[in-house]
This record gives sequence, structure tokens and C-alpha cells, in this order.
Amino acid sequence: MDDFLLRSRMTLPVTTGTPGVPVQRQTQQNGAPAATPFRQMLERMAEEDKISFSKHAAGRIEHREIPLSEDGLTRLRDGMEIARDKGLQDALILMDGSAFIVSAKNSTVITAMNSQELKNKVITNIDGTVIL
Repeated sequence: MDDFLLRSRMTLPVTTGTPGVPVQRQTQQNGAPAATPFRQMLERMAEEDKISFSKHAAGRIEHREIPLSEDGLTRLRDGMEIARDKGLQDALILMDGSAFIVSAKNSTVITAMNSQELKNKVITNIDGTVIL
């Protein structure tokens, strides 16, 4: 293959998805994108500065459809507090069949897994586990 042609193809951007198909988003009556209930709870908790979610964790929770109510968020925050009181920095919190890897010192959820993903897995780089 011609060297010039090869170099020009190497600089093409890599895209995913179906080209030319616009992504449809739900919108409210005023034209703003509709927020999912989890997204609303996430924003409310961030405003209260009690618990935060990494972008990765928020995506995992939404994509894997991990049920997390306001009561669940309160229990998760309590689990972080228990981990922090015991001197844990990075902890695994098991709650209602789901697992959350958290940074207790930063009050941040790093990632989340549902019960199907927990089977035959090894979780490393944690200081301890809190079971709620």
C-alpha cells in the first residue's frame, strides 16, 4: 500500500455506534433533556455534599440498572461512615445484593456491581468490607 495512503488512514478518527443515526433523547416540555430519577438523586446528594459518585460509578449504576433509592443512598452513606470510623480508606460495601467500591476518606463511590457480576470475581485493593 502506498505510504501516503497508509499515513492518511492512520489519522482518521475512530468512532463507535452507527454512523449517521442521531441519538434520541427524552426531553421535557421546555426542551431540556429529561433527567432520570437516579440522576436527580445524584445531583441532590452532590448538592448536600454527603456522597459523590465518580463518572464511572454513575454510568455503571445506570447501565446495570442497580436499584438505589434515597433510603439506599442514606444506607450507603452510613456504610461509608462505618468504614471511615474503622480507618478504612478503600472499602467494599455489600448492600441489597449489590456491591459498591468506595473511597471512604473522600466519600466517593468508585464503581458498582450487581449480583450477577459478583459471581466468581476477586476484588482487590480494598482495606475491608462493610455488609449492610
